[in-house]
Amino acid sequence: ADANGKRLCISDSNHNRIVVSSLEGKLLDAIGSGAIGSKDGGYSEAQFDHPQGMTLIGDTLYVADTENHLLRVVDLEAKSVSTLAGTGRQGSPGFLSGNLLESPLNSPWSMAHVDGTLYIAMAGPHQIWSHKLGAETINVYAGSGREDVVNGPLTTAAFAQPSEIVADANGKFLYASERT
Repeated sequence: ADANGKRLCISDSNHNRIVVSSLEGKLLDAIGSGAIGSKDGGYSEAQFDHPQGMTLIGDTLYVADTENHLLRVVDLEAKSVSTLAGTGRQGSPGFLSGNLLESPLNSPWSMAHVDGTLYIAMAGPHQIWSHKLGAETINVYAGSGREDVVNGPLTTAAFAQPSEIVADANGKFLYASERT
């Protein structure tokens, strides 16, 4: 929900698009053609494959394009979609860090923004990843990659398919929910 912009962005996962409405429910835009794919471009030609979580920063909407294994960027002013990260191929375990468009992602599910950094709940490798906006890389932030529920230091903690991530109001804590 965007109180300042008086709009609501809704991930319409099963129709492979993002719906933007007024806070009263009036349809403002549909982002994506509805066809499964990963095409960048204007709203009517762009394609998604079961997009899930989103985070809004100003007029830029970041989207976890889950089944495409991509992170997407929607410019709400220019009405266009582009790819931020991922190759479109499902990544395998063991990834630590790499260039944005050369790094295979694995089921990004949700995102949270804190102080210029996107934190991504990556369900496939059971980890939380991070990307500092403006940087050319993406990397593992937390999680050993082992599917489990284990508290501990960032590198040894274990998650079980993290599917939602949010930050507290001060940006001091991240909270992740898991699909165990």
